[in-house]
Amino acid sequence: MRKMIVVVVLMVSMLSTGVVFAEEAPQKIKDLATSELAAYGTDAGIIAAVKAQNAKGITLDAIKAKDEQWKGDAGLADYMKAIVDGSCGPQIRAMQKSKPYYAEIFVMDNQGANVCMTDKTSDYWQGDEAKFQKSFAGSAGAVFVDEVEFDDSSQSYLVQVSVPVIDGGKAIGAITFGIDVDKVQ
Repeated sequence: MRKMIVVVVLMVSMLSTGVVFAEEAPQKIKDLATSELAAYGTDAGIIAAVKAQNAKGITLDAIKAKDEQWKGDAGLADYMKAIVDGSCGPQIRAMQKSKPYYAEIFVMDNQGANVCMTDKTSDYWQGDEAKFQKSFAGSAGAVFVDEVEFDDSSQSYLVQVSVPVIDGGKAIGAITFGIDVDKVQ
């Protein structure tokens, strides 16, 4: 009985501190990823935006410095609004409105830095995270479906699906879709 009480107290403590239990994405999400979502990786507007960002030749040190600034800024600063409104921002916002299950969408360059986004991401540089590393895959490109997790801000179960942006047969960036699992038919 004492062990059971300890386990229950531990579980309540973990939940109250934001620890989230994740599970594998259902097959309907995996199917969506390899069909509808992967197709966006060959969209001409997204390819053009990623190519333009890659052509700037921004160093990884500059990206990491901007990432630190990003994480320290509350709200949506002007330089963040430029990423929402510029480049392919209007296009991915229109995509987001087209399906009820698109909670968020953001596009990354060949180093994992944000090119455009529908909403502010928690950080600017995704290059050190699985969503970028597994979908960019060293320019080989691959579809990556993360685990389903409960999102406190939206009070829903979300999964991040990342697909490569492909140009000339190789990955030049990636797109991550935050998918509301319960809204996918």
